[in-house]
Amino acid sequence: MSPRITAAIAARVLTQLRRDHRTLVIMLVLPCLLISLLWWMFDDLPGDTFDRLGPALLAMFPFIVMFLVTSVTTLRERSGGTLERLLAMPMGKLDFLFGYAIAFGLVAAVQSALAVALSVGLLDLSIEGPVWLLTVVAVGDAVLGSALGLFVSAFARTEFQAVQFMPALVIPQILLCGLFVPRFALPEILEAVSDVLPLSYAVDAMQQLTTSASTGEVWTDLAVVAAYAVAGLALGAGTLRRRSE
Repeated sequence: MSPRITAAIAARVLTQLRRDHRTLVIMLVLPCLLISLLWWMFDDLPGDTFDRLGPALLAMFPFIVMFLVTSVTTLRERSGGTLERLLAMPMGKLDFLFGYAIAFGLVAAVQSALAVALSVGLLDLSIEGPVWLLTVVAVGDAVLGSALGLFVSAFARTEFQAVQFMPALVIPQILLCGLFVPRFALPEILEAVSDVLPLSYAVDAMQQLTTSASTGEVWTDLAVVAAYAVAGLALGAGTLRRRSE
């Protein structure tokens, strides 16, 4: 793995994204629009519904959007023959994957900063912990989505098949992450399943920041999310194919 080649891949992806205005809008604007829509839905209801759901939404939306965009974009590179040409050069699979991860990670940082600024600054989401750490957790969620998207793209032959992985890998995590039912209140088997799903730790970190100024558990949860992201990239390197067959 060469840092120079990895940086070149990242720069190439960022250049492509800068020219693809539709994808940029999806990645940067869509999470903010969805959070605003849900805030509007709950604004006139009694209680603090948005304060209760907002942290989970900040964890979920970057994760979902980056998973979809990354899986489809990587598959498009392979099906179009671009990946085959790149790997014919003196470049390893890790160079390709980490280059993509860096590029999408930078976009994820901007995306998460916008979502957090909107939620805390304009929508009055109540938090006890530092705002910058809330942003770091959101970035980690988005990078996790990118890593899993890179991983699943190796098993799809069409963009439609890439999207079909969402019900298998993303929706179960949304259902069991604590958004609808607290994880400790889930049936014993489902609670055990939620304990091995990375989005559960992302949501736990977000909720901890909104209820307590203590950050010890947040860093532990963030480390788990980062470990899953690295594992996703490593598995992606092992399963990456040069082109769709």
